[in-house]
Amino acid sequence: MLIRPANTLALTLAFTALTLSAQDRTASLLQRLSDAAGPSGFEEPIRKIMVGEMKPLASSLRYDGMGSIVATQGTSGPRIMVDAHMDELGGMVRRITPGGYLTMQMLGGWLDAALPDQRWTILGSKGPVSAVTGIRDVHLVPPDERTRAVSRDSIFLDIGAKSAEEVQALGVGVGDPIVPDAPFRIMNGTANYLGKAWDDRVGCAVVVEAMRQLQSAPHPNQIFYAITTQEEVGLRGAHSAADLIKPEIGIALEGGVVGDTLPAHPEESQAKLGAGPGIFLYDTSEVPNRKLSAFVRAAAKNLNVPLQLDLVSGYGDDSAEIQKSNAGVPTVNLVVPVRYTHAHNGIMNRNDFDSLVKILVDVLQHLDASTVARLRDFTPE
Repeated sequence: MLIRPANTLALTLAFTALTLSAQDRTASLLQRLSDAAGPSGFEEPIRKIMVGEMKPLASSLRYDGMGSIVATQGTSGPRIMVDAHMDELGGMVRRITPGGYLTMQMLGGWLDAALPDQRWTILGSKGPVSAVTGIRDVHLVPPDERTRAVSRDSIFLDIGAKSAEEVQALGVGVGDPIVPDAPFRIMNGTANYLGKAWDDRVGCAVVVEAMRQLQSAPHPNQIFYAITTQEEVGLRGAHSAADLIKPEIGIALEGGVVGDTLPAHPEESQAKLGAGPGIFLYDTSEVPNRKLSAFVRAAAKNLNVPLQLDLVSGYGDDSAEIQKSNAGVPTVNLVVPVRYTHAHNGIMNRNDFDSLVKILVDVLQHLDASTVARLRDFTPE
Protein backbone atom coordinates (compact mmCIF):
# COMPACT_ATOMS: atom_id res chain seq x y z
CA MET A 1 0.00 0.00 0.00
CA LEU A 2 1.41 3.38 -1.00
CA ILE A 3 1.00 6.16 1.56
CA ARG A 4 1.18 9.65 0.10
CA PRO A 5 3.60 11.88 2.07
CA ALA A 6 1.86 14.56 4.14
CA ASN A 7 3.59 17.43 2.36
CA THR A 8 2.55 16.08 -1.06
CA LEU A 9 -1.04 15.70 0.10
CA ALA A 10 -1.05 19.27 1.40
CA LEU A 11 0.25 20.59 -1.91
CA THR A 12 -2.40 18.60 -3.80
CA LEU A 13 -5.21 19.96 -1.61
CA ALA A 14 -3.89 23.52 -1.97
CA PHE A 15 -3.73 23.15 -5.76
CA THR A 16 -7.28 21.78 -5.85
CA ALA A 17 -8.57 24.65 -3.72
CA LEU A 18 -6.84 27.19 -5.96
CA THR A 19 -8.31 25.57 -9.06
CA LEU A 20 -11.82 25.56 -7.60
CA SER A 21 -11.60 29.18 -6.44
CA ALA A 22 -10.66 30.24 -9.96
CA GLN A 23 -13.66 28.52 -11.54
CA ASP A 24 -16.87 30.36 -12.34
CA ARG A 25 -20.32 29.22 -11.29
CA THR A 26 -20.92 27.17 -14.43
CA ALA A 27 -17.62 25.33 -14.22
CA SER A 28 -18.37 24.51 -10.59
CA LEU A 29 -21.81 23.20 -11.57
CA LEU A 30 -20.33 21.06 -14.33
CA GLN A 31 -17.79 19.64 -11.89
CA ARG A 32 -20.42 18.70 -9.32
CA LEU A 33 -22.62 17.09 -11.94
CA SER A 34 -19.78 15.16 -13.55
CA ASP A 35 -18.35 13.90 -10.25
CA ALA A 36 -21.74 12.83 -8.85
CA ALA A 37 -22.64 9.15 -8.95
CA GLY A 38 -25.86 8.11 -10.63
CA PRO A 39 -25.99 5.07 -12.91
CA SER A 40 -29.29 3.98 -14.45
CA GLY A 41 -31.78 3.09 -11.74
CA PHE A 42 -29.63 4.59 -8.97
CA GLU A 43 -29.92 8.31 -9.69
CA GLU A 44 -30.50 9.59 -6.13
CA PRO A 45 -27.20 11.53 -5.73
CA ILE A 46 -27.53 13.40 -9.00
CA ARG A 47 -31.26 13.93 -8.46
CA LYS A 48 -30.50 15.71 -5.17
CA ILE A 49 -28.07 18.09 -6.89
CA MET A 50 -30.46 18.87 -9.73
CA VAL A 51 -33.41 19.50 -7.42
CA GLY A 52 -31.26 21.89 -5.39
CA GLU A 53 -30.36 23.80 -8.55
CA MET A 54 -33.77 23.76 -10.25
CA LYS A 55 -36.23 24.32 -7.42
CA PRO A 56 -35.35 28.00 -6.78
CA LEU A 57 -35.69 28.73 -10.51
CA ALA A 58 -39.00 26.93 -11.13
CA SER A 59 -42.62 27.88 -10.58
CA SER A 60 -43.30 24.23 -9.67
CA LEU A 61 -41.37 20.98 -9.34
CA ARG A 62 -42.57 17.38 -9.13
CA TYR A 63 -41.54 13.84 -9.99
CA ASP A 64 -42.95 11.09 -12.15
CA GLY A 65 -43.19 7.45 -11.13
CA MET A 66 -39.76 6.68 -12.64
CA GLY A 67 -38.04 9.30 -10.50
CA SER A 68 -37.59 11.89 -13.23
CA ILE A 69 -37.73 15.56 -12.22
CA VAL A 70 -40.27 17.79 -13.95
CA ALA A 71 -39.86 21.52 -13.26
CA THR A 72 -41.91 24.25 -14.91
CA GLN A 73 -41.54 27.90 -15.87
CA GLY A 74 -44.65 29.67 -17.11
CA THR A 75 -48.33 28.88 -16.70
CA SER A 76 -49.85 29.54 -20.13
CA GLY A 77 -49.13 28.98 -23.80
CA PRO A 78 -47.80 25.95 -25.69
CA ARG A 79 -46.37 23.06 -23.69
CA ILE A 80 -42.63 22.80 -24.47
CA MET A 81 -40.67 19.83 -23.07
CA VAL A 82 -36.93 20.32 -22.59
CA ASP A 83 -35.25 17.03 -21.75
CA ALA A 84 -31.89 15.89 -20.38
CA HIS A 85 -31.22 12.58 -18.67
CA MET A 86 -29.48 12.36 -15.31
CA ASP A 87 -28.32 8.72 -15.37
CA GLU A 88 -24.86 7.66 -16.49
CA LEU A 89 -23.23 4.48 -17.70
CA GLY A 90 -22.24 2.16 -14.88
CA GLY A 91 -22.76 -1.30 -13.55
CA MET A 92 -24.04 -3.47 -10.73
CA VAL A 93 -22.40 -6.12 -8.58
CA ARG A 94 -23.49 -9.41 -10.11
CA ARG A 95 -21.66 -12.01 -8.02
CA ILE A 96 -19.20 -12.21 -5.14
CA THR A 97 -16.64 -14.98 -5.54
CA PRO A 98 -15.27 -17.03 -2.61
CA GLY A 99 -11.90 -15.34 -3.14
CA GLY A 100 -13.32 -11.83 -2.70
CA TYR A 101 -13.53 -10.78 -6.35
CA LEU A 102 -16.70 -9.36 -7.90
CA THR A 103 -18.28 -9.79 -11.30
CA MET A 104 -20.21 -6.93 -12.86
CA GLN A 105 -23.45 -6.44 -14.77
CA MET A 106 -22.92 -3.50 -17.11
CA LEU A 107 -25.56 -0.75 -17.29
CA GLY A 108 -25.64 0.92 -20.68
CA GLY A 109 -23.71 0.58 -23.90
CA TRP A 110 -20.10 0.11 -22.87
CA LEU A 111 -17.30 -0.73 -25.27
CA ASP A 112 -15.47 -3.82 -24.03
CA ALA A 113 -12.18 -2.05 -24.72
CA ALA A 114 -13.10 0.68 -22.20
CA LEU A 115 -13.50 -1.69 -19.24
CA PRO A 116 -10.17 -3.30 -18.24
CA ASP A 117 -7.73 -1.73 -15.74
CA GLN A 118 -10.06 1.13 -14.76
CA ARG A 119 -10.92 2.55 -11.37
CA TRP A 120 -14.51 2.33 -10.16
CA THR A 121 -16.57 3.26 -7.11
CA ILE A 122 -19.08 0.83 -5.64
CA LEU A 123 -21.93 2.51 -3.76
CA GLY A 124 -22.13 0.07 -0.87
CA SER A 125 -24.37 0.10 2.18
CA LYS A 126 -21.54 1.48 4.35
CA GLY A 127 -20.38 4.09 1.86
CA PRO A 128 -18.28 4.20 -1.30
CA VAL A 129 -15.80 1.39 -1.92
CA SER A 130 -12.89 1.75 -4.35
CA ALA A 131 -12.40 -0.93 -6.98
CA VAL A 132 -10.38 -1.67 -10.09
CA THR A 133 -11.22 -3.91 -13.01
CA GLY A 134 -8.44 -6.46 -12.93
CA ILE A 135 -6.39 -7.33 -15.96
CA ARG A 136 -4.14 -10.27 -16.70
CA ASP A 137 -0.48 -9.39 -16.28
CA VAL A 138 1.40 -8.83 -19.54
CA HIS A 139 4.20 -11.11 -18.34
CA LEU A 140 1.74 -14.00 -18.21
CA VAL A 141 -0.17 -13.40 -21.44
CA PRO A 142 1.11 -15.31 -24.49
CA PRO A 143 2.35 -12.96 -27.25
CA ASP A 144 -0.45 -13.93 -29.64
CA GLU A 145 -3.09 -12.82 -27.07
CA ARG A 146 -1.61 -9.44 -26.13
CA THR A 147 -3.42 -7.45 -28.83
CA ARG A 148 -6.84 -9.00 -28.27
CA ALA A 149 -9.67 -7.08 -26.62
CA VAL A 150 -10.75 -8.38 -23.23
CA SER A 151 -14.37 -9.55 -23.28
CA ARG A 152 -16.72 -8.08 -20.67
CA ASP A 153 -17.49 -11.65 -19.62
CA SER A 154 -13.89 -11.87 -18.41
CA ILE A 155 -13.97 -8.62 -16.44
CA PHE A 156 -13.82 -8.75 -12.65
CA LEU A 157 -13.59 -6.15 -9.88
CA ASP A 158 -10.82 -6.21 -7.29
CA ILE A 159 -11.52 -4.33 -4.04
CA GLY A 160 -8.57 -5.74 -2.13
CA ALA A 161 -10.66 -8.33 -0.27
CA LYS A 162 -9.49 -11.91 0.22
CA SER A 163 -12.87 -13.54 0.82
CA ALA A 164 -16.60 -13.10 0.36
CA GLU A 165 -16.83 -12.33 4.08
CA GLU A 166 -14.42 -9.44 3.72
CA VAL A 167 -16.46 -8.09 0.82
CA GLN A 168 -19.63 -8.19 2.91
CA ALA A 169 -17.83 -6.56 5.84
CA LEU A 170 -17.10 -3.59 3.56
CA GLY A 171 -20.83 -3.21 2.94
CA VAL A 172 -20.76 -4.52 -0.63
CA GLY A 173 -23.55 -6.82 -1.81
CA VAL A 174 -25.09 -8.20 -4.96
CA GLY A 175 -27.00 -5.50 -6.84
CA ASP A 176 -24.98 -2.55 -5.51
CA PRO A 177 -24.43 0.17 -8.14
CA ILE A 178 -21.02 0.89 -9.65
CA VAL A 179 -19.77 4.07 -11.35
CA PRO A 180 -16.49 5.10 -12.98
CA ASP A 181 -13.91 6.80 -10.79
CA ALA A 182 -12.85 9.67 -13.07
CA PRO A 183 -12.61 13.08 -11.35
CA PHE A 184 -13.32 16.34 -13.17
CA ARG A 185 -10.38 18.37 -14.49
CA ILE A 186 -9.98 21.57 -16.51
CA MET A 187 -7.44 20.54 -19.11
CA ASN A 188 -4.23 22.53 -18.86
CA GLY A 189 -5.74 26.00 -18.87
CA THR A 190 -7.88 25.36 -21.95
CA ALA A 191 -11.66 25.55 -22.46
CA ASN A 192 -11.79 21.74 -22.51
CA TYR A 193 -13.24 19.97 -19.48
CA LEU A 194 -12.30 16.36 -18.69
CA GLY A 195 -14.68 14.19 -16.70
CA LYS A 196 -17.08 11.29 -16.64
CA ALA A 197 -20.79 11.22 -17.46
CA TRP A 198 -20.92 14.16 -19.88
CA ASP A 199 -23.59 11.92 -21.43
CA ASP A 200 -25.74 13.55 -20.17
CA ARG A 201 -24.66 15.71 -17.24
CA VAL A 202 -23.72 18.32 -19.82
CA GLY A 203 -27.40 18.46 -20.86
CA CYS A 204 -28.45 18.73 -17.21
CA ALA A 205 -26.17 21.75 -16.81
CA VAL A 206 -27.59 23.36 -19.97
CA VAL A 207 -31.04 23.05 -18.39
CA VAL A 208 -29.92 24.80 -15.19
CA GLU A 209 -28.28 27.67 -17.03
CA ALA A 210 -31.27 28.14 -19.36
CA MET A 211 -33.63 28.12 -16.38
CA ARG A 212 -31.48 30.72 -14.67
CA GLN A 213 -31.74 33.06 -17.66
CA LEU A 214 -35.45 32.48 -18.27
CA GLN A 215 -36.47 32.92 -14.64
CA SER A 216 -36.60 36.67 -15.18
CA ALA A 217 -36.89 36.84 -18.98
CA PRO A 218 -40.20 36.65 -20.89
CA HIS A 219 -41.23 33.57 -22.84
CA PRO A 220 -44.61 32.90 -24.49
CA ASN A 221 -45.12 29.32 -23.34
CA GLN A 222 -45.07 26.75 -20.57
CA ILE A 223 -41.63 25.16 -20.34
CA PHE A 224 -41.42 21.72 -18.74
CA TYR A 225 -37.83 20.81 -17.92
CA ALA A 226 -37.59 17.02 -17.58
CA ILE A 227 -34.47 15.53 -16.01
CA THR A 228 -35.07 11.89 -16.77
CA THR A 229 -33.93 8.52 -15.47
CA GLN A 230 -32.78 5.29 -17.11
CA GLU A 231 -32.02 6.70 -20.56
CA GLU A 232 -28.95 4.52 -20.94
CA VAL A 233 -30.97 1.31 -20.54
CA GLY A 234 -33.80 2.07 -22.92
CA LEU A 235 -35.00 5.73 -22.82
CA ARG A 236 -37.40 4.72 -20.05
CA GLY A 237 -37.62 7.92 -18.03
CA ALA A 238 -38.39 10.05 -21.09
CA HIS A 239 -41.37 7.81 -21.84
CA SER A 240 -42.98 8.30 -18.43
CA ALA A 241 -42.06 12.01 -18.25
CA ALA A 242 -43.64 12.68 -21.64
CA ASP A 243 -46.77 10.83 -20.49
CA LEU A 244 -46.96 13.26 -17.58
CA ILE A 245 -46.14 16.44 -19.52
CA LYS A 246 -48.06 15.79 -22.76
CA PRO A 247 -45.80 18.16 -24.73
CA GLU A 248 -46.57 19.96 -27.96
CA ILE A 249 -42.87 20.46 -28.80
CA GLY A 250 -39.90 18.41 -27.56
CA ILE A 251 -36.24 19.44 -27.29
CA ALA A 252 -33.71 16.86 -26.11
CA LEU A 253 -30.31 18.01 -24.85
CA GLU A 254 -27.47 15.53 -25.07
CA GLY A 255 -23.77 14.90 -25.18
CA GLY A 256 -22.95 14.46 -28.85
CA VAL A 257 -20.10 12.62 -30.54
CA VAL A 258 -17.16 13.92 -32.57
CA GLY A 259 -15.15 12.68 -35.49
CA ASP A 260 -12.02 14.76 -34.92
CA THR A 261 -9.91 12.14 -33.13
CA LEU A 262 -7.40 9.72 -34.61
CA PRO A 263 -7.83 7.68 -36.65
CA ALA A 264 -10.36 9.82 -38.49
CA HIS A 265 -13.57 8.26 -39.82
CA PRO A 266 -15.42 11.20 -41.41
CA GLU A 267 -18.54 9.24 -42.33
CA GLU A 268 -19.13 8.33 -38.67
CA SER A 269 -19.37 11.93 -37.41
CA GLN A 270 -18.61 15.32 -38.90
CA ALA A 271 -18.63 17.23 -35.58
CA LYS A 272 -15.51 18.71 -33.98
CA LEU A 273 -14.79 19.67 -30.40
CA GLY A 274 -14.86 23.43 -29.91
CA ALA A 275 -16.55 24.16 -33.26
CA GLY A 276 -19.97 24.86 -31.73
CA PRO A 277 -22.94 22.88 -30.47
CA GLY A 278 -24.67 20.41 -32.74
CA ILE A 279 -28.04 19.40 -34.08
CA PHE A 280 -28.72 15.82 -35.12
CA LEU A 281 -30.44 15.53 -38.48
CA TYR A 282 -30.56 11.75 -38.05
CA ASP A 283 -29.80 9.15 -35.44
CA THR A 284 -30.78 5.51 -35.12
CA SER A 285 -33.67 6.23 -32.77
CA GLU A 286 -35.16 9.40 -34.23
CA VAL A 287 -35.53 11.52 -37.35
CA PRO A 288 -36.27 15.06 -36.16
CA ASN A 289 -39.08 17.30 -37.30
CA ARG A 290 -37.78 19.19 -40.33
CA LYS A 291 -39.56 22.46 -39.60
CA LEU A 292 -38.37 22.47 -35.98
CA SER A 293 -34.82 21.71 -37.13
CA ALA A 294 -34.97 24.63 -39.56
CA PHE A 295 -36.33 26.86 -36.78
CA VAL A 296 -33.36 26.01 -34.54
CA ARG A 297 -30.87 26.49 -37.38
CA ALA A 298 -32.37 29.91 -38.15
CA ALA A 299 -32.09 30.90 -34.49
CA ALA A 300 -28.40 29.98 -34.45
CA LYS A 301 -27.81 31.93 -37.65
CA ASN A 302 -29.56 35.02 -36.28
CA LEU A 303 -27.42 34.79 -33.14
CA ASN A 304 -24.27 34.33 -35.24
CA VAL A 305 -23.55 31.14 -33.30
CA PRO A 306 -22.04 28.17 -35.16
CA LEU A 307 -24.24 25.07 -35.19
CA GLN A 308 -22.76 21.79 -36.39
CA LEU A 309 -24.93 19.38 -38.38
CA ASP A 310 -24.50 15.68 -37.81
CA LEU A 311 -25.99 12.31 -38.73
CA VAL A 312 -24.92 9.41 -36.52
CA SER A 313 -25.77 5.72 -36.63
CA GLY A 314 -25.56 3.64 -33.48
CA TYR A 315 -26.96 6.49 -31.35
CA GLY A 316 -30.26 6.85 -29.51
CA ASP A 317 -31.67 9.56 -27.27
CA ASP A 318 -34.75 10.62 -25.32
CA SER A 319 -36.23 12.55 -28.24
CA ALA A 320 -37.30 9.19 -29.70
CA GLU A 321 -39.73 8.61 -26.82
CA ILE A 322 -40.90 12.23 -26.71
CA GLN A 323 -41.61 12.09 -30.44
CA LYS A 324 -43.95 9.12 -30.02
CA SER A 325 -45.90 10.62 -27.10
CA ASN A 326 -49.11 12.68 -27.07
CA ALA A 327 -50.20 11.47 -30.54
CA GLY A 328 -46.91 12.66 -32.04
CA VAL A 329 -44.63 15.55 -31.06
CA PRO A 330 -42.21 17.58 -33.24
CA THR A 331 -38.80 17.00 -31.65
CA VAL A 332 -35.15 17.80 -32.13
CA ASN A 333 -31.93 16.67 -30.46
CA LEU A 334 -29.39 19.40 -29.63
CA VAL A 335 -25.95 18.43 -28.36
CA VAL A 336 -22.72 19.60 -26.80
CA PRO A 337 -20.09 17.57 -28.71
CA VAL A 338 -18.08 15.21 -26.48
CA ARG A 339 -14.98 13.15 -27.13
CA TYR A 340 -14.88 9.60 -25.79
CA THR A 341 -18.50 9.09 -24.73
CA HIS A 342 -19.48 5.86 -23.00
CA ALA A 343 -16.09 5.57 -21.34
CA HIS A 344 -14.46 6.72 -18.11
CA ASN A 345 -12.97 9.97 -19.40
CA GLY A 346 -14.78 12.30 -21.79
CA ILE A 347 -13.91 15.80 -22.96
CA MET A 348 -16.37 18.66 -23.57
CA ASN A 349 -15.67 22.25 -24.59
CA ARG A 350 -16.97 25.14 -22.52
CA ASN A 351 -17.54 27.41 -25.53
CA ASP A 352 -19.73 24.74 -27.16
CA PHE A 353 -21.68 24.54 -23.91
CA ASP A 354 -22.22 28.30 -23.59
CA SER A 355 -23.31 28.53 -27.22
CA LEU A 356 -25.92 25.80 -26.78
CA VAL A 357 -27.37 27.63 -23.78
CA LYS A 358 -27.61 30.77 -25.90
CA ILE A 359 -29.40 28.97 -28.75
CA LEU A 360 -31.79 27.14 -26.42
CA VAL A 361 -32.84 30.30 -24.58
CA ASP A 362 -33.50 32.11 -27.85
CA VAL A 363 -35.54 29.20 -29.23
CA LEU A 364 -37.64 28.99 -26.07
CA GLN A 365 -38.33 32.73 -26.19
CA HIS A 366 -39.74 32.45 -29.72
CA LEU A 367 -41.90 29.31 -29.49
CA ASP A 368 -45.21 31.14 -29.24
CA ALA A 369 -48.63 29.68 -30.01
CA SER A 370 -48.64 30.59 -33.71
CA THR A 371 -45.12 29.24 -34.22
CA VAL A 372 -45.91 25.99 -32.46
CA ALA A 373 -49.11 25.61 -34.50
CA ARG A 374 -47.09 26.09 -37.70
CA LEU A 375 -44.48 23.54 -36.63
CA ARG A 376 -47.22 21.02 -35.85
CA ASP A 377 -49.14 21.58 -39.10
CA PHE A 378 -48.72 18.79 -41.65
CA THR A 379 -51.39 19.99 -44.08
CA PRO A 380 -50.08 19.60 -47.66
CA GLU A 381 -49.42 22.93 -49.30
